[in-house]
Amino acid sequence: MTYIDSFVAPVPTANRQKYLEHAAAVAPLFREYGALSYTECWGDDVPPGERTSFPKAVDCGPDETVCIGWAVWPSRVVRDRAMEKMRGDERMSPKNCPLPFDGSRLIFGGFEVIVEA
Repeated sequence: MTYIDSFVAPVPTANRQKYLEHAAAVAPLFREYGALSYTECWGDDVPPGERTSFPKAVDCGPDETVCIGWAVWPSRVVRDRAMEKMRGDERMSPKNCPLPFDGSRLIFGGFEVIVEA
């Protein structure tokens, strides 16, 4: 069964183009290291909640947009090996590929797929 890495991040709305460029730069690296697919999304209907919500989860400000993304891997083993290699890849370094958002508010995790239809 496949394995999913997912993330949620608040991105300054003014940085939409920079975010798109960043996503376009890293997507081929994920594929190179074994991801079956890589997807990034710009929020356009992400309502604030009273108790919980995507905006609350990442402390999204009024001048920010919630973005989500995920990579689909053949397995966790492939993902773990890829992450180790990508951490050492200069193309992924902050100098060569800076984040266009505050990475300290990024939420991420790996998920075992239990149903796939």
